[in-house]
Amino acid sequence: MNVKKIVGLLAIALLIFFVVTQPGTAATSVQNIGDTLRNAAESITTFFARLV
Repeated sequence: MNVKKIVGLLAIALLIFFVVTQPGTAATSVQNIGDTLRNAAESITTFFARLV
């Protein structure tokens, strides 16, 4: 196994552990990431709309 694959499996295992032990906190974290991505997409859209 290469290091990249091991690190990926460890990250997935940590994510599963986090969801199982603290589901509320995990849900809030995912929601915050989604909000950040949505805000970034809206900002980029606004930027290009104002260019034209």
